[in-house]
Amino acid sequence: MPSRPWSSAVARASRSTGASELAERVAEIYSLLVPLVDGRLIIPRACVAEVVGFQTPSEMTGAPPWYIGTVPWNGKAVPLVSFEGACGQMIPPASGRTRIVVLHALGTKVEGGHFALVSQGFPQLVRVSSDVVRPDNSRVFPDRTPVICQIRMVNETPLVPDLERLEEMIADETSIGTN
Repeated sequence: MPSRPWSSAVARASRSTGASELAERVAEIYSLLVPLVDGRLIIPRACVAEVVGFQTPSEMTGAPPWYIGTVPWNGKAVPLVSFEGACGQMIPPASGRTRIVVLHALGTKVEGGHFALVSQGFPQLVRVSSDVVRPDNSRVFPDRTPVICQIRMVNETPLVPDLERLEEMIADETSIGTN
């Protein structure tokens, strides 16, 4: 069931804000539904630092296409990635609705403690509880893909991203780019 990795990600993010005890007893989790080209991601609000307007990133030489580059945020350069690209899909072009979702890193692999995802529109704030979330096993994802699972909630079937896997992918590319 997706609730175990989901609550684990929330607990890790909450520890950084000093609320780990509360995270284990939460009945509802505020989350963002982040638009992709052909679907949505669902990310606990505790993992999100800020949603900002799209800005053209500084390219990183030698990086794979999904690692779009870095964008300035709070006085530092934050890695920006395309989730679709990280999953081996075509990377969509930016549009007037494109946003950047800045995330708190769950581990220590990403320098600066933050990274960002490209959103294909405005993320939607939702409350998630065990009453509205069910596993959706209609799709299978390869082992190295940054997807934990897909869930069903009402009429949505968002993907639960593997944020730790994304951090590993970013860290691997960043270390290659600096060597």
